[in-house]
Amino acid sequence: MTPLRILVLTSSTGGGHDARAAAFARWIKRLHGWSVDVRVESMLEDSSAINRLGVRLYNFIQKHAPWLHHPYYLLIELLAFINRRSVGFGRRYYRQVIENFQPHLVFSVHDCLNRGYFQDVRALLGAKNVRCATYCSEFAGGYGYSQNWIEPSVDLYISRTRTAADYAVKLGMPADRIVVRGHLMDPRVYDEVLSGDRRRRFRRENLGLDPDKFTVFLATGGVGANNHLALLPVLLKFADTHQVVVVCGRNQKAFVRVNEWRKAHPRLRCHLEGYCSTMHLLVQASDVIVTRGGTTTCAKALHYGTPIILNGFGGVMPQERLTAKFFTQDKASEVVSRAEDLDVLLTRWSAEPARFEAMRRRFLGLRYDDDPTVVVGELVALAREAAAGAGEEISEPVI
Repeated sequence: MTPLRILVLTSSTGGGHDARAAAFARWIKRLHGWSVDVRVESMLEDSSAINRLGVRLYNFIQKHAPWLHHPYYLLIELLAFINRRSVGFGRRYYRQVIENFQPHLVFSVHDCLNRGYFQDVRALLGAKNVRCATYCSEFAGGYGYSQNWIEPSVDLYISRTRTAADYAVKLGMPADRIVVRGHLMDPRVYDEVLSGDRRRRFRRENLGLDPDKFTVFLATGGVGANNHLALLPVLLKFADTHQVVVVCGRNQKAFVRVNEWRKAHPRLRCHLEGYCSTMHLLVQASDVIVTRGGTTTCAKALHYGTPIILNGFGGVMPQERLTAKFFTQDKASEVVSRAEDLDVLLTRWSAEPARFEAMRRRFLGLRYDDDPTVVVGELVALAREAAAGAGEEISEPVI
């Protein structure tokens, strides 16, 4: 007997797609042990020089010129036509992976890895021998929801929210192939929960902060795009009542500069990290988080009920607009486009704490429960269908 084989397609445009791919692999290991073999492929970067350049350009724009994402987004939408029937750039590498791994399921967690990719795997392995699925991470629909997400021949289309699912139908996705399953996050997010005294103790013992001060989290994605040095002087004005957690991602230059600033301004309590593997704990330890509209960080904040201030410095990129649209409905979150906006906001909340509590209640109203084991089970069932179609005898879970 052989294990089920699931190929996960991802790319490091931002950090969210890779985070969901890794989360899926960890859930599989927990629930199915070695009876399911998961192979995660950074398909864009590894398949061709053109794709690799596109990924690098995306991450450069995110760090240095968010407004350029609008023309970049329109350019990338052309892939919907280039990959209409088969993979364009990187086809040879993709087909080599398929032929070597022989997956029962191809699972895409990236908008640019659906169209063409599903047609090619069926052509190589036979339609009855493989299934295809997509997890779309968008919170809402509209401008910024890429047409590349939509490949109507997909066997299962997983949407984060009902709002986003309805928009997928408008773009041509058959409604009977869509399920709404919420966030696809790492098992640690669900296992490691701070509440009550544990939260206060974590602030004091792990972060070196005051357990009772209002804690602002200046976050960033893995790439490290941030505006920390513009926002820290604002927080310094509130040092008597506020403290800050700062994460710089893989941006070593930002880490060094923030650390120098922190040493020069010891009056503001500040916990600083570079690339962080415990974001879920830092989110829980904070009262509010300042972040761009990355879906992964925002999903964690929503899951734990930590209100969001959306970072709109330099403009809001198309994909972030969807996140902002979801979180600013009913004024459940705030957007700051310059340091002065944060100053005004904190001044208002300090003078009238009820304003912050009212926003927090509206934010909590957006929360919904999700169970990743459900969608993992559905994906494994798809893979088993394909294995049965191929006449393969598959291992049962041994954990």
